[in-house]
Amino acid sequence: MRRIALAITFAWFAILHAAVAAERPPIEDYGKLPGLQLVKLSPSGERYAMVATIDGKRQLLVASAGNVPIYLQELGSTKVRNLEWAGDGYLMVLASQTVNLGVDFRGDKHELAGGFVINVQERKHVVVFGDPHQERVAHTVAGAYGAAQVDGRWYGYYGGYSYVVDKTGGRLKHSNSGFLYPDLYRVDLDTGAFQIAAEGQSSTKDWLVSPAGDVAARLIYNQANGDWRIMSSKWSGSVLGSGRAPIGDVGIRGFGRTPDTVLIRLDQEGRDIIREVSLINGDTVATYDTDVAGFPVADDATRLWIGSSLAEDAQIDTLFSPVHQARLTAALKAFPGYVARMTSHSADFNRLIVRTEGGDDSGTYWLVDIAKRSAEPIGAPYPSVRRTFVGPVRWLDYKAADGLAMRGILTLPPGSIGKNLPLVVMPHGGPEAHDGLRFDYWAQAFASRGYAVFQPNFRGSTGAGKAFHDAGFGQWGRKMQTDVSDGVAELARQGVINPQRVCIVGGSYGGYAALAGVTVQQGLYRCAVSYGGVSDPETMLTYVRDRVGAVSAAVRRWKHFMAADSGADVDDVSPARLAGRADAPVLLIHGKDDTVVPITQSTKMERALRAAGKPVELVTLPGADHWLLQEDSRIAMLKASVAFVLKHNPPDTAVAGR
Repeated sequence: MRRIALAITFAWFAILHAAVAAERPPIEDYGKLPGLQLVKLSPSGERYAMVATIDGKRQLLVASAGNVPIYLQELGSTKVRNLEWAGDGYLMVLASQTVNLGVDFRGDKHELAGGFVINVQERKHVVVFGDPHQERVAHTVAGAYGAAQVDGRWYGYYGGYSYVVDKTGGRLKHSNSGFLYPDLYRVDLDTGAFQIAAEGQSSTKDWLVSPAGDVAARLIYNQANGDWRIMSSKWSGSVLGSGRAPIGDVGIRGFGRTPDTVLIRLDQEGRDIIREVSLINGDTVATYDTDVAGFPVADDATRLWIGSSLAEDAQIDTLFSPVHQARLTAALKAFPGYVARMTSHSADFNRLIVRTEGGDDSGTYWLVDIAKRSAEPIGAPYPSVRRTFVGPVRWLDYKAADGLAMRGILTLPPGSIGKNLPLVVMPHGGPEAHDGLRFDYWAQAFASRGYAVFQPNFRGSTGAGKAFHDAGFGQWGRKMQTDVSDGVAELARQGVINPQRVCIVGGSYGGYAALAGVTVQQGLYRCAVSYGGVSDPETMLTYVRDRVGAVSAAVRRWKHFMAADSGADVDDVSPARLAGRADAPVLLIHGKDDTVVPITQSTKMERALRAAGKPVELVTLPGADHWLLQEDSRIAMLKASVAFVLKHNPPDTAVAGR
């Protein structure tokens, strides 16, 4: 352990005190997976866990608050998605892997979740549903629902696909329509032994489990028509709420302010409503509009509602406890000029993990000790991207052509005065997502090469209220697309960019927007780059139907965005079907293990462009998933996209060669 301690100490020293390079970092440095991520403080505040790059290897690290390593494990190609503490002794790890299941499972490749649990003190681990002597459950996790200490032992709660034996032999439980559904299992965190905590139904969608191990509530959702019910296990009347949500706008958001209430999120007359309901008698305790009160924030240990945030990924705005609010406010005041967010906290809020970024900070994690009035740096996700190479980021406010207020993110090249610049437009994916004042590795890579980068939060984006989000319904390739180009026009009006020197780049829905920018639209962009983008909405809908079923909320939601449910012809906004109109070179990049947008979306676009005699390149990435969770894939995508834009829309020679 002393050798490990020295290695880690050296790694932290290198991260925090690397000498400023004489030249800007290579593109690879922006494309590397973050050198530090998923930093999570234990309930006592005495330990924290993280995924870190140490000696060039991805490692899972648990250390004491004094930076003394307790546990270290190489991750290899494991894609860690989440870390959660069970007390101070167990770390629950959720990961995923792309697996080929064959066509019998509605398509060949699927991204399956898996879990393992580390006993930190004894430095051993067990795999969830990994016991070869208990073949009652498939070796995958269908949701994680927290941990509980029961009679002195710790258990984790996971959804699992159960096997049943009938006259046809062994098979996984499924509904009459052929869809798998999970049961809820209680897993011993020491031994891995498991047993059913609650049996699922063909329409069970979610569970709520208390820190005492009680299944307090469950959500029943009928995929065929959107009917829903939330059931309580504490009340004989059982049904806490019911209704119809055709596109799935309903869910359990956790416990309320006490263990006897639950938070139900639903769409009520076009408003995003949180209803706090008693688990004892079904009475509504309070109702909140998220546009006004913010989204609920839960405590990791108690799972109670402790505060609110006005954006789902933003800093907490309000904590109900005045003592905790004072400690949080004091902690964040230590970082003036930066975007500072609490990412984890001890149960008593005496220790916090805070991440800073923005300004000239590419990102730093800090351990804040309230009692000591200290903030010690833990490390940096991008250690080689030093302050002089971080492009400044700010909001851009503008109006769409129909008058709707818009916001986007503008990143300028480091040291730029922000005038007459070449531009890279980078619409986000989703489309139900949004960009904020954060260090974005893709945007910063382009900024480091002399480009302004504009990330528009077009209608349909989250983070700006339900009305703004819902304004995107029916506008896929229509007003969602012109919202992007309206922002470009505003930048040109302000003199920030040269409108003759613009390319459009994006991934997932952003990849669709890039392709639509040179086909559905014309005369705007000098080149387009799509990573994992949709090129043909109709065949994409077919893919989703085949994966999740024709009568499902997911299909209805896609059709709602595309206006396919109102009779609109999606071919009118199909880049693949409009390939003959393409007026700029196109680069298509796609991962072969993409289970969200199939690679056929890019190969179809390539064939269409070649048939039309249009310039196109296709780069396929073996083993790459939709989220680029493997470092070699992310670097390859970044290098290809930057090189393509440099070729077709070069910045000033002095900037490009610097």
